[in-house]
Amino acid sequence: MIVSVSRRCDIPRFKFDWFMERLNEGFTDTVNPFNAAQIKRVPLVPMRKEMKPEEGVDSFVFWTRDPSHILANADELKDRGFLFYVMVSVTGYPDVLEPNQAAVPDVIKSMKELSRKIGSERVIWRYDPVILTSVTDDKFHYHSFKNISQNLSGSVRRVIISVFDEYHGAMKRLSALEKEGKFTIQDNNINSDSFYGILLDLCECAKDADMEIQSCAEEKHFDSCLKIKQGACIDAALIEKTCGVQIIHDKNQRPGCLCCKSVDIGAYGTCAARCAYCYAW
Repeated sequence: MIVSVSRRCDIPRFKFDWFMERLNEGFTDTVNPFNAAQIKRVPLVPMRKEMKPEEGVDSFVFWTRDPSHILANADELKDRGFLFYVMVSVTGYPDVLEPNQAAVPDVIKSMKELSRKIGSERVIWRYDPVILTSVTDDKFHYHSFKNISQNLSGSVRRVIISVFDEYHGAMKRLSALEKEGKFTIQDNNINSDSFYGILLDLCECAKDADMEIQSCAEEKHFDSCLKIKQGACIDAALIEKTCGVQIIHDKNQRPGCLCCKSVDIGAYGTCAARCAYCYAW
């Protein structure tokens, strides 16, 4: 069983003490976000050969904007017998879009230290989502991505990008900020010439930093023109390589998503980051 921690909220940054407490208990209960009456008990013990697939954890997949708590507890997780890798979202966006972001230099420092501890293959950078506004235009994305990629060069092998999706809640928040005069929303059509130019810049920066660039849940394939491979955040190939287990693709994800089957233990609407573009609150 692959346990996602978490697509729905930043548990590693804001609730890692709770997470470690749940490891001590050996389980957690998670509520179905679409049916509050359905509660599932998720075992949080390392997988052993004699166990059934649903009885133990083959790997944790951590999603966060600040891996410092994972770094501080990495040795304990290893000693307990848990395998894991970490995806860290770093964009450097203005406070109006990311009001509670961690300081980018501190996050990069933690990522480098974590890479030295667990290996560069198991620390993945997410530049996510790519959103076009008057405060995050094409020049912003070029300079921000270039700066972050150069700082992470040698410590991270893979960067995952995705283009902003116009979820109802996110658009409502962004439109309200636009009415307040904070910024103007620009054309976020992935097929537009402006987006092609941005993606080309990101590819060149990733290449310069010796990183593989992949897309997340994008139906349009960029292999032929931009060399951006369609990727998976919860990556069966990486998990099979590090854990030696056979993984099943998750058919319940949104179109374009190539993630393998997992159980998420987070809850929507609880993340304290409050990023304006986020689909999860």
